[in-house]
Amino acid sequence: MELRLSLLTRERIFGASLLIPCLLLVTVFAFYPIFYSFYLSLHKIILGLPFLGQPFTGFENYRELLKDKVALHSLTNTLLFVFISTFFEILFGLVIALVINRSFRGRGIVRAAILVPWAIPTVVSSQMWRFIFNDHYGLLNYILFGADTSAYAAWLAHPLTAFSAIIVADVWKTSSFAGLLILAGLQLIPDELYEAAKIDGANAWQRFSKITLPLIKPAVLIALLFRTMDAFRVFDLVFVMTQGGPADSTNVLQFYGYKKIFAEGLMGYGSTISVLVFLVTFVISLFYIKVIGTKLFQENV
Repeated sequence: MELRLSLLTRERIFGASLLIPCLLLVTVFAFYPIFYSFYLSLHKIILGLPFLGQPFTGFENYRELLKDKVALHSLTNTLLFVFISTFFEILFGLVIALVINRSFRGRGIVRAAILVPWAIPTVVSSQMWRFIFNDHYGLLNYILFGADTSAYAAWLAHPLTAFSAIIVADVWKTSSFAGLLILAGLQLIPDELYEAAKIDGANAWQRFSKITLPLIKPAVLIALLFRTMDAFRVFDLVFVMTQGGPADSTNVLQFYGYKKIFAEGLMGYGSTISVLVFLVTFVISLFYIKVIGTKLFQENV
């Protein structure tokens, strides 16, 4: 009995020794920045005026944030961007997954080609789309108007088209990632289910709605969770394509926080915006996991 307890204690110590380095890395690179950002958000810090010190202001920055019309507009833009881009990414990702899950000649090449947009760095793809929407030599204008440069439209100079351009660029880049996650769920579905459904006389739509969709819900949830969290942190697309313009119409929270910290030197206020992004992302993630994830688990059980 004592020998078994000794072995069990050694196994626990060994397991803890394996986990401790990982926990230290997570603490240093994840938890510490979060807590330090919250700490900064409770102070008034102006980088250009270091002689003012770092006076503690409590939740004054948060009260100011609630009155900031640009910040509230940036929050609205962020929510719209997340909802629209995530919807189309999951939709196109599902289509991509269904296509590359089928057996056909050259499927390997198609799979590799579909993943190219996701593999391209976001800054590079953002620059490419900025050139496509350019009002002087952009590919979109050339396709629509040909050589008639007088008819070329300034897509990135109009609030609606500029915001739409950012969404198009994001959907183009990350739909393949969502498709890859959904494909993993598709490949777990046994072929016997489809064969039995065919024998029972089910058509293609019935097989898709009664077999495919219910069984890939966990994969769709994971894709939805990852894409929502990533979309809330969008920064480089806006930074490269529009710089938040025209007239702050394409500002998102992450970019607005960046401008407050690095352009205006308001470290405390900019940290408040970062904390807000974290809190919103955290709440939505909990909703996905607790509400939607629990329902999926109950359905599977």
